[in-house]
Amino acid sequence: MTVSIIRFGGSNCDRDAERALTHLGIDAEIVWHEDGLPADTSGIVLPGGFSYGDYLRAGAMAARSPIVSAVREAAADGTPVLGVCNGAQIGCETGLTDGAFTTNESARFQCEHVHLRVERDDTPWTAAYDEGDVIEIPIAHGEGRYEISEQRLTELENDGRVLFRYCDENGESSADANPNGSKHNIAGILGERETVAVLMPHPERATLPDVGPTDGQGVLRGFETA
Repeated sequence: MTVSIIRFGGSNCDRDAERALTHLGIDAEIVWHEDGLPADTSGIVLPGGFSYGDYLRAGAMAARSPIVSAVREAAADGTPVLGVCNGAQIGCETGLTDGAFTTNESARFQCEHVHLRVERDDTPWTAAYDEGDVIEIPIAHGEGRYEISEQRLTELENDGRVLFRYCDENGESSADANPNGSKHNIAGILGERETVAVLMPHPERATLPDVGPTDGQGVLRGFETA
């Protein structure tokens, strides 16, 4: 059983994801999108990067790769799927999750460490934390502002599908703690199934002890508990 990390043209965080998962003792391999999903796939990562140069809009072209149909089918069957940064954009473009990620409010690419508040602790992706925990994970994006219609936002909140919110180090969610202008400070959400999640921050970059904070390990551990 292996976590398949799908590499599209322009992906650049696939090796980071592979290294982080391997460090945690989780079997992982990088899969070129034209080769299809391996038969032993037990989990799927849609990694960060700039697939197809973000032409049209971030994630739009990758979302039309033939492998995406297989990803949707796997997700529907309960296979855990995690989209990170560009992978989160792809997840929204494919309909795996609601809403869209668009240009930062600052109109700048932002690369920095941010704090996230854990909104639920009863999902595979957050089982390693307690609700209300504040974790530190880096971001690196130019199109990370989460947008969604007011009606769908209300439904998302009422359904408890918000996983993480941007906050300060004390857990306070505010405009000052919001790095990109995302609605309701949303940093990560669930799909219709709790085994599908996307987030803009990079947990794979907060996993290896010799690199920096390791708060992202709990997110990746979701592949073990899903």
